[in-house]
Amino acid sequence: MSNKKAIVASDAPPAIGPYSQGIRAGSFIFLAGQIPLVRNTGQLVEGGIIEQTEQVIANIKALLATQGLSVNDVVKTTVFLADLEDFAAMNEVYAKYFTVLPPARSTIQVARLPRDSRVEIEVIAQAWS
Repeated sequence: MSNKKAIVASDAPPAIGPYSQGIRAGSFIFLAGQIPLVRNTGQLVEGGIIEQTEQVIANIKALLATQGLSVNDVVKTTVFLADLEDFAAMNEVYAKYFTVLPPARSTIQVARLPRDSRVEIEVIAQAWS
């Protein structure tokens, strides 16, 4: 019997393809890369990298909340940026949320992101209890 379960959050935008918003496997939570979609509209949030990073983190927080977790339970993130020139601004927003023992992180510039967003963040978290 598998201990793998899909994570679905009504407060986060639904997956835009054949994948789960997240998967819980035992005590580990793997979230699909989140882009700055607004749940109610399905559209990208208006604004630049700051607004987009804020929306991505809001989506991550909504998904983690379904498991009784917060950003403090995140152990690894991968940040995908359309342009590394956005790194400092993204990092400023990111640092506001990941304050307690920040997770390990990789940041990568990519050629293009879904819906031409500026940022995508994927997360691995652990439920400690």
